[in-house]
Amino acid sequence: MATNTSSHRAGGLFAKLVGIIVALAGLALGGGGLYLASLGGSWYYAIAGILMLVSGVQLLRGRVSGAWIYGVVFIGTLIWAAWESGLNYWRWIPRLDVALILAILVALVMPSLRGGPSRKAGFSVAGVLCLGLIVAGALAFVPRGYQHLEDVPDVAENSLATDVGGAQPADTPDDEDWVAYGRDSAATRYSPLDQVTPDNVGDLEVAWQYRTGDLLDHRWGAETTPLKVGDDVFLCTSRNILISLDADSGEENWRYDPQVSEDAIPYTAACRGVTYYEVPDDRLDDLASGDDGDSQSCRARIISGTLDGRMLEVDAATGEPCTGFGDDGQVDIKKNMGETPDGYVSINSAPVVVRDVVVTGHQVLDGQRRYPPSGVIKGFDAVTGELEWAWDAGRPEQSEPLSGDETYVRGSPNMWTTAAGDSQLGLVYLPMANSAADYWSSSRTPEENEWASSMVALNVETGLPEWHFQTAHKDVWDYDPGSQPTLIDFPTDEGEVPALVMPTKQGEIYVFNRETGELLGGGAEERPVPQGGAEPEERSKTQPFSNYATLRQPDINEKDMWGMSPFDQLFCRIQYQQASWKGMYTPPTADQPWIQYTGYNGGSDWGSVSIDPRRGVMIANYNDMPNYNELVPRDVANELGWKPREELDSDSGGAEGAGDPQANTPYAINVNAGWRVPYTGMLCKQPPYGHIRAIELASGDTLWDRPLGTARANGPWGIRSGLPIDIGTPNNGGSVVTAGGLIFIAAATDDLIRAIDIESGETVWQAPLPAGGQANPMVYEANGRQYLVIVATGHHFMETPSGDYVIAYALPDDA
Repeated sequence: MATNTSSHRAGGLFAKLVGIIVALAGLALGGGGLYLASLGGSWYYAIAGILMLVSGVQLLRGRVSGAWIYGVVFIGTLIWAAWESGLNYWRWIPRLDVALILAILVALVMPSLRGGPSRKAGFSVAGVLCLGLIVAGALAFVPRGYQHLEDVPDVAENSLATDVGGAQPADTPDDEDWVAYGRDSAATRYSPLDQVTPDNVGDLEVAWQYRTGDLLDHRWGAETTPLKVGDDVFLCTSRNILISLDADSGEENWRYDPQVSEDAIPYTAACRGVTYYEVPDDRLDDLASGDDGDSQSCRARIISGTLDGRMLEVDAATGEPCTGFGDDGQVDIKKNMGETPDGYVSINSAPVVVRDVVVTGHQVLDGQRRYPPSGVIKGFDAVTGELEWAWDAGRPEQSEPLSGDETYVRGSPNMWTTAAGDSQLGLVYLPMANSAADYWSSSRTPEENEWASSMVALNVETGLPEWHFQTAHKDVWDYDPGSQPTLIDFPTDEGEVPALVMPTKQGEIYVFNRETGELLGGGAEERPVPQGGAEPEERSKTQPFSNYATLRQPDINEKDMWGMSPFDQLFCRIQYQQASWKGMYTPPTADQPWIQYTGYNGGSDWGSVSIDPRRGVMIANYNDMPNYNELVPRDVANELGWKPREELDSDSGGAEGAGDPQANTPYAINVNAGWRVPYTGMLCKQPPYGHIRAIELASGDTLWDRPLGTARANGPWGIRSGLPIDIGTPNNGGSVVTAGGLIFIAAATDDLIRAIDIESGETVWQAPLPAGGQANPMVYEANGRQYLVIVATGHHFMETPSGDYVIAYALPDDA
């Protein structure tokens, strides 16, 4: 009898502990749930929380009724979860995980409660529930979200590769080379090499590894895609150190350091690529008869921009500056821009050469001021560095370079990403950004409103536009197009048309006749969009939407809110109800937060798309995340100490838009990129957060789509879970597709580089990287061996580890 009494008391202590846990959980859910309900949200949390509170109190009192009440909560939760979630596995997790764990605990203490069942019955129920928990956990490892809608076309006899002229090696690269940022002037990111296939890709191994030595502890993220020409690989580092490597061994040939200060780093220390240029014979003859003594030695040149606003040319063979270009091998693009504080004017993308004119845009530091330096586009003679023209979207009908003390229009749209060029047509295609400040438009000029956030085709002979198309009217969402356009021959009923493919951050994909600007593939239409917000008179009543293809996902609602538990899911549901959300293009608001979906990081960003011109297939990886934004009144921003960067004592970096001052406007901006819970770092929207898709070029139809990225390097509180769960992570960086039937891509935040079978969409090989792989890979051949190269430097925005690695993979020598 004494033994039974002792056992009952021990069980009672455990029951009290479980009662406290259930009561506290109920108190949190009930209180938060009542607030959510008052905002117009779901009543479940309030009802379940109150019942759990009662259940916990009864458990503390040792009453079996506490267990039965919790049983009602659990069964009700199952029914509610099924109603809200259907067969969507990710939705079940936060709705059921805590409820199931608590149910197991309650079942274990039931036998010790007054009037409770036998220990066998209680433990049996707990066992069944434990089995359910194990099965639910195991289901997380089952791949989901894979859609295979249509078969990928076979290799066709005719290629959709287009003719952009033949003046430069990048126009018609040799099969074994990668001569431009997008491999060729058309930016297809397609390699005709087929040595590595789905059958043997599993044998890939590290062939060589090189470390640049350019490591940063803040704002890291080089985003570099190297070039390969002949026997050499050329690349730039975060701070624009130019390096040549032996393509077969990875040994360094030369390096040139332009001495870029860390103070010049804008948002990210990015150098996405360099440009290879060969001086034509007739230009060499002309120069040889003049004063330019080094013209012969600089027959082949590497062109690179710098973070401090210079453009450099060095000899591809030696790395020595081409002194006949500009001022001892460099030109300063900041001339006639007026005041340019450190970090405000940075070239972080590879310049483009069209008809011997090297064209460059630049990044203007976002979020600081309404009137930062101009976004003027400049065209220089590729041999001498003489400024040929300067086109400023703030004065779009002029291209004559300014002189003296004149300045280009401050705050005008810039082009921070990579252009594409067609030397046959003499056009350069510029994805133009929006005007400063990103989230306030009342003070923008009519010219800015017309030319911002557009694709602009510029004539390189005159520096003036031939056509343009705006992808967002009066953009206050930072929807500036980031993708490099791709040039192809597009199939139509009347035959193939020289075309340009343009993906956008909104997820829209447009196809243009690149000579005339005429929309192809079904065109686009203006659709009504939400109105109101902080500047109701400024909002466009319609916005363009593509009829060809879109990467956009359906609008989110409260049921899409997520978390690792019902508590953070409840937090996100409350935030959802507190915010303005009217659908795509919800206007910025000053009296409440607003939801932006898609966020400013995609759809498709600077990684762009790759195209297999023989299969007629486009590969697009993209992000699927909202932003949670707030316009912050100027007096509040001042109290918080939000100032333009040059006025701060120090700057350690952070997400773009997070506490940006937007000086000279009524509001600062605070962007929660990805919409994260501040306490856990988890995203408020349910997975997946990133995808990769195959699209048939002719029709725009999706062939297959799948999540891209696993949870192995992700988790709450920044903990790397190590779990290979296919959640589809955020991704930055693009892909390369090969004639071997493979897609190579890193990009995701799981620090893996992977090969995907283009026909099935399945991963057929992957390898861990020593740092984040937020860069486009490239493929080439040297001495009969095919190489896959990725620059792994990580990325501060993506929160992947910093590094300085250049890694080449190949099949074994004896393969």
